[in-house]
Amino acid sequence: MGSQGPLLGVKVLELAGMGPAPYGCMLLADLGADVVRVDRHDARMPPEQAARDVVSRGRRSIGVDMKSPEGAEVVLRLAERADVLVDPYRPGVAERLGLGPQACAKRNPRLVYARMTGFGQSGPLAANAGHDINYIALGGALAHIGRAGEPPVPPLNLVGDMGGGMLLAYGVACALFEARGSGRGQEIDVAMIDGVASLMSMMYGFAAQGIVTEERGANVFDTGSHFYEVYECADGEYVSVGAIEPGFYRKLVTAIGLDPDSLPRRGDRRSWPESKRTLAAVFRTRTRAQWSALLEPHPDLCFAPVLSMSQAPSHPHHRERGTFIEVEGVTQPAPAPRFSRTPGAVARPPAAPGRHADEVLTDWLDVDAQELRDLRERGALG
Repeated sequence: MGSQGPLLGVKVLELAGMGPAPYGCMLLADLGADVVRVDRHDARMPPEQAARDVVSRGRRSIGVDMKSPEGAEVVLRLAERADVLVDPYRPGVAERLGLGPQACAKRNPRLVYARMTGFGQSGPLAANAGHDINYIALGGALAHIGRAGEPPVPPLNLVGDMGGGMLLAYGVACALFEARGSGRGQEIDVAMIDGVASLMSMMYGFAAQGIVTEERGANVFDTGSHFYEVYECADGEYVSVGAIEPGFYRKLVTAIGLDPDSLPRRGDRRSWPESKRTLAAVFRTRTRAQWSALLEPHPDLCFAPVLSMSQAPSHPHHRERGTFIEVEGVTQPAPAPRFSRTPGAVARPPAAPGRHADEVLTDWLDVDAQELRDLRERGALG
C-alpha cells in the first residue's frame, strides 16, 4: 500500500466528523491526497473496531485538544502547510475554536476551506441538527421514493450523506484547480440539501416536461411501471429489470418467454398494474440464479440480480474489474473512478484516533522530540 493517484502531493487537513465529510475525505485519500484527520484528544476506539471503519481508510490520525489554545495552535500550524481544510461542524463551531476560515486564511491564503453541513452556512435552518433522512426530506427527494399507497422509503443514507461526500470531493477538486491559477484559496459551502436538490435535477426536468408526476409509485422510475421494477424469484431472492427503451423491453419480454405483442401496450399507464402481475408470475417460476444464467448473457435486456453486500463482491463482473478489494481482511469497495495513468489506491488501513500524532507533526511541521513532549505535557495532544 501507499499513496498514488491524480491528487498525489495534495495535503488535506480533516477535522473529524461523521458521515459525508469522512466519505468525501476517503475519496480524496483514495486518489492520492495526503489526508490527516484531526480527532479529539480524548477520542477512543478499539483498534480492532477502527480497522474495520472502511470510510476512515487511507489517512493518518492525530489527537488534538482543539478547545485549548495550544491545541488550536497545532491545528493552525498544520493548516499553514495544508492545501485543503475540511470543517464538518455546524456553522460557528470552528470560529469558536479559533479555526474558522478567516483565521486559517491569515495563516495560509491559498487554503481551500471546505465546510460540510446538512442545511448550509445560511438560511433559517442553518444551525439546526439533522441527519440524512431530514436533508433528503427537505431537499425534495424523499417524497418521491417508495411505492404507491405506502410511506416514503429512506434509501439508506446514500443520497444525503454519501451524495454530500461526493459533492465535497468535487468542490474541493474544483477549488484546487482554480487555486493553481489564482494562487488564492476560498471557502466552500457544501450543504447536503444542496446536493439532494442537485441530484433531483433530472426529475425536475421530467416534471416540467410532463414525464413524471408527484404521485409516488406511479411513474417509470419509482416502481410505478412494470418495466422498471424488482421481481421476486422462486427462491425468495430478487431480480431487477430496467427496460425503459421499447427495443430493450421487447427483447426482455421475449427472453423470459412472453410474446410482447400479446401484452398490453407498454406506454399505457392504465395497464401497468396488469403487466406487472404478468411479469411477476413469470419471474416466480425460476430462482434468481437461474434467471441470471438465462438473462445476463444477453447485452440488451437491462437485467441484473439484486445482490446483498455480502453477495456483490463475488459476482464475476466485480471480480474481473476488481470492484471490491480486501484490506487487512476487510472486504470493501475499491477506489473509484479509474485513471489510466494515475490510478488511485488505498494508502493505508483505517487507524485508531490519534495513532499518527508524532509521525504527522514530524512530517508536516518538522517538530522534534522535545517539542512533542512539551505539547503533550501542556495537554495539546492526546
